[in-house]
Amino acid sequence: MCGVRFHVKDDTVEKVDGWPGFPRSSLCVKAYALPKVRHHPERLLWPIKRTRPKDSSDPGWVRISWDEAYAIIASRLNAIKAKYGAESVVFYVGDPKEPRAAVQRLCYTFGSPNYATESSTCRRAGELAELLTFGFTTMGTMSSPESKLCVVWGHNPSWSHHFLMPRLLNAKRQGVKFIVVDPRRTVTVEKLADLHLRVRPAADAALALAIVNVMFRDRLYDADFVEKWVYGYKELREYAGNFTLEEAEKITWVPADKIEEAAYIMAKNNPLTFLLSPMATIHNRNAVQNHRAILSLIALTSCIDVPGGLTIPTHPPLPDWISGDPTFCRRNELLPKIQDKRLDRQHFPVWTKYIFEVQINLLPEYVKAGKVKAMLMWGANLMMWPQTHEYQEAVKSLEFAVAIDHFYRPWTHNFVDMVLPAATCLERQAPFAFFGRKVYGRKTLKPLGGCREDWQIAFDIGVKLGYAQEFWNGNVREGLNSILERFGITLEDLEKNLEKGMELPASEPQSYRKYETGKLRPDGKPGFPTPTGKIEVYSTVLRDYGFNPLPEFKKPMEPTGEYPLILITGSRVPFYAHSRGREIPNLKRLMPHPTVNISLEDANKRGIKEKDDMAVCSPWGEIKVKAHITSAVPPGVVDVLHGWPEANVNELISRELDPISGFPPFKECICEVKKAP
Repeated sequence: MCGVRFHVKDDTVEKVDGWPGFPRSSLCVKAYALPKVRHHPERLLWPIKRTRPKDSSDPGWVRISWDEAYAIIASRLNAIKAKYGAESVVFYVGDPKEPRAAVQRLCYTFGSPNYATESSTCRRAGELAELLTFGFTTMGTMSSPESKLCVVWGHNPSWSHHFLMPRLLNAKRQGVKFIVVDPRRTVTVEKLADLHLRVRPAADAALALAIVNVMFRDRLYDADFVEKWVYGYKELREYAGNFTLEEAEKITWVPADKIEEAAYIMAKNNPLTFLLSPMATIHNRNAVQNHRAILSLIALTSCIDVPGGLTIPTHPPLPDWISGDPTFCRRNELLPKIQDKRLDRQHFPVWTKYIFEVQINLLPEYVKAGKVKAMLMWGANLMMWPQTHEYQEAVKSLEFAVAIDHFYRPWTHNFVDMVLPAATCLERQAPFAFFGRKVYGRKTLKPLGGCREDWQIAFDIGVKLGYAQEFWNGNVREGLNSILERFGITLEDLEKNLEKGMELPASEPQSYRKYETGKLRPDGKPGFPTPTGKIEVYSTVLRDYGFNPLPEFKKPMEPTGEYPLILITGSRVPFYAHSRGREIPNLKRLMPHPTVNISLEDANKRGIKEKDDMAVCSPWGEIKVKAHITSAVPPGVVDVLHGWPEANVNELISRELDPISGFPPFKECICEVKKAP
């Protein structure tokens, strides 16, 4: 969530700039395009419903009123609930993420445990690895004045979190060293890296284990910390011994001397911190273990909950506007009563133990088995999944499906029964934003046409389903105030303090090494919130569920003569957020066509020149794109941005999923690039 200040004349947004004083007020090009989204001539402004069967080439859409839309939704959902059970209805939130809390409340109140989000392919596998290893989630910590080293692993904040770059560049100027791990040579690498480890895609575990091996071999780790607070370090040491520098170089493509150099830089620049990718290390068939190997390396440094290291907030965290406050969402109250009806319970039991969101990547299988009969989808994009056509067929097969969106997007909406028009971020009040101990409200415009904000739609559906009291009779402001009242403030207070936000005092000052004082565990005992009370590089939970308890490395897909290249998808660009923004002319001119990024070496081998029309093919599909020759990708690797309906790269991706998390291999599949016929 970024701070956007917009200037309006006659209900038209004429100018956008940064919100002074807001934590994220440095805007990207996507933010400056927001007025074009609000006023786009093709924007969906009224509810529409299908009048022809889903097999028809023309859905026969007709405009309907909100009253009719809500009446149909309530009637169909209650009938499906009566016939098949509430668990046969999936409530899904894609992008944007702001509806999550309200939709989650709607799902559990309706009686379904099957609340799902796009995090089934985004971040949650990393969180699962962190919970198994540390007992808490973390994406790392920004460098602080005490930090001597920052390891940026698979993360490209220059494009994906641009507001962090000024702080990182300032840290570098003040003497902080940087190791950047990324197959690509990104702007982040060029601006920050003292050492760039150009790892083979999906081989992060082997690289981390090789560094671990050097640390054990040369006693570069904190032996006292490891002995006292790391469970299974002896088994880890034995396993990591298989990853000699010579063997690791073959697997990872990182020269042996650079692997060794990385181990020594980490050992000699203490305290150090890490910035981890939300997804780059987990988009493979070994997602959880790949990420756990990196976490095991972090454990050996002992720079956990220390100044300048990977810190843990001392005060209780404020409600998470993304995942949703458990109390408001009724998660703690209702989910335990219906947990046994989750769709994913038998398929991904470790995921089910830790992650409240249902792993929805098996949607085609759930539908074929008759377990899902209806879906309500906020911001759904069926191109998100590998082998997209299987998910389109699954949604098409449902008895009832509703989508909520800003535009009509055929690759998703051609397969549903109704589409409802959502308000843009300039037009929605909910939710507010928490940053550290500060909370910010917002001032919004009236939605255009018949658009309604996502929370309002969820509240209205809740009322129509018979839960008026649980949804404050459809009053979103009252719902938001129910969250704020525990802090003794109201929406009115936030609106009076719009510019600066409101500080919520912490119960105690920040402290460190809380594992020594019992402040990390619910029982108040010293240690980490894991079954053993230690950082578990040997996971007792994975062991109990029949998985390898160590962060094992599994070889990624091997290129073949027919498919000699490794395909990366899902990398961010500055202009688009997934498929969003492709409708905006100002953004489209920056990247008008789907492209394949390919090295000069690989291009020359194939007689490829810049902007040639190309075919990218894999064992699972083929798409047409333009060639872009660049040094950003190493030889043997190509990179294709996702989200182009005319060139959906996810049709090239296998549905071979990580057995622990169910994550797909977006950064592991094999392919070939050739001139288009």
